[in-house]
Amino acid sequence: MWEERYSKSDGYVFGTDPAQFLVEHSAYLTAGHTALSVADGEGRNSVYMAEKGMDVTAYEFAPTAIARARDLATERGVSVDFREVDILNHDWPEGAFDLVAGIFIQFVGPEARKIQFEGMKRSLKPGGVLLLHGYTPEQLEFGTGGPPFAENMYTEDQLADDFDGWEILENRAYEREVQEGRGHQGMSALIDFVARKPG
Repeated sequence: MWEERYSKSDGYVFGTDPAQFLVEHSAYLTAGHTALSVADGEGRNSVYMAEKGMDVTAYEFAPTAIARARDLATERGVSVDFREVDILNHDWPEGAFDLVAGIFIQFVGPEARKIQFEGMKRSLKPGGVLLLHGYTPEQLEFGTGGPPFAENMYTEDQLADDFDGWEILENRAYEREVQEGRGHQGMSALIDFVARKPG
C-alpha cells in the first residue's frame, strides 16, 4: 500500500521539513549519538537528525520513499544509512541505538504494534530514549491524516502500559493544527510520548 501511495505521488507526500514534534524535541538529538528512525518514509525526519550531527539509520519498506529520502539527504549534504526493512519481520539489533524515533507509524493494529514496540525497545541501548508521536482516537473526527482505525491510535494510558517500567519523560495528548505535506493537513488529535529505557 505504501509503495503504491508514494509511487503515485509526484512529490514528497509529507513534505521535506521534519515533523514539528521532532523539532520541538530536538534537545534529545545529541550530536555523535546513534539514532534509528522507524518507518522513516521519505526521509524528512532521519535527514533532520543527521543534520543535528547524529549517526542515523532509517528503516523504510517502500523503495520509492527510500529513493526520495536518499535524494533529500544528498541535497542537504548529510549521510543516513537507509535500509529497506519490513519492521514486522525484522531481526532488530540488540542495544544498538541511543535514540529511537517513531513518528506517525500507526499503520498497524494492536497485535502488530506489540511486535513493532518490542523491536524498538530491543534496539535501544539501556538508558536510551524513545521518541514516539502519533494520533489519538479523536483523530477520526478530524480525518486530517492517519488510518481510519481507532484501534491503531495511541492513548496516554495505553502507552504508559506498553512502556511500564520505563522512565516516562512526557506523555501528553493535545490538539493542534498540522501542516506537514499533503499527507498531514489540518486540525489534528496528537500525542507526544518520550521515555527512557531502564539502565
